[in-house]
Amino acid sequence: MMKEVHGGNIYKFDRRMYDFSANLNPLGMPAEIKQAIIDNIDRYESYPDPFNRELTAEISRFHGVAEDRICCGNGAADIIFRAVLALRPQRALIVSPTFSEYGEALTAAGCEIEHHLLLEENGFVLQEDILQRIGAGYDMVFICNPNNPTGVPVKRQLMESIAEICLRQRTTLVVDECFMEFIDEEERYSLLGDLERFPNLLILKAFTKIYAMAGLRLGYGLCGDPQTAEKICSTLQPWAVSTVASKAGVAALKLEGFVEKTKTYIRENREYLMDGLQKLGYTVFATEANYIFFRSEKDLIRPLERFDIMIRSCANYITLDEHYYRIAVRTREENMYFLRCLAQVSGEKEDENHGENHHDSGNLL
Repeated sequence: MMKEVHGGNIYKFDRRMYDFSANLNPLGMPAEIKQAIIDNIDRYESYPDPFNRELTAEISRFHGVAEDRICCGNGAADIIFRAVLALRPQRALIVSPTFSEYGEALTAAGCEIEHHLLLEENGFVLQEDILQRIGAGYDMVFICNPNNPTGVPVKRQLMESIAEICLRQRTTLVVDECFMEFIDEEERYSLLGDLERFPNLLILKAFTKIYAMAGLRLGYGLCGDPQTAEKICSTLQPWAVSTVASKAGVAALKLEGFVEKTKTYIRENREYLMDGLQKLGYTVFATEANYIFFRSEKDLIRPLERFDIMIRSCANYITLDEHYYRIAVRTREENMYFLRCLAQVSGEKEDENHGENHHDSGNLL
């Protein structure tokens, strides 16, 4: 039986839930994307383009990256598994705690895995000791920037140093930048501008989070070496990207001002949520993404479910336990509701009224 290791599983409930467990854009899917899905409905009776020509061309224009350096897939997770299958690393390093798919893909390929641990006493900020660690020699290194679940980004200067060592060691550096669009001043952190400089670099991107397209499944990889892109594209089945997802992706990349609007909205509401959590006495870690990582001494999952609220337990992340949680930045109304309910939960005695749904959620918004 497949284990539940991610947020966003609204399907296990028989009622509408306030989903703070999945880090999606609170502004929702833009109307232009929805219209593109409708306008192209007659195209969905044919097979998708196995070469994703229209989508690849639009990604190339958007990022200024040559088409032969781009590989598209069924979400960023698909590219992770494809990359590992194509490149067959024997020994890999993961900066942890982080997204579980890196380890799952490597394990499926029979790769030996080591972890470089982010420490709580450092605020889960990656330190320069990573440089000595990767100097030991690995076939592949995974870094999530900004990291999931902590939301802490790695500055560009350190990322460049990592990429340079990996290049000398002939190590493939996989940098997951799926949440980079939510960060102010992306250029302070992203390696996208250095893609041609580092042929060993693979940057992961997705439409999932920033365009709230999780159900459509669309992601892509940007490769420093065109041969790497070709290897990744040649793995697995040829129709990884559906026509509806491709059309939605093309429409998303043509939007003007949406990402900038999102950054402002996220920044204001992230600060509001972090301030509210701190006032309630929770330990909140510095984040610059669209989600917040914090610590609680008491269980919050079941108590908040009584208020129809889903949050993400981080107990299944390496080095973390049931005291760590991640919540998405949602709309101001949802964030207000969350803090109001959390205040009630925080004031309860442990296990008091467990299992009792003692509110009308609609009256609290």
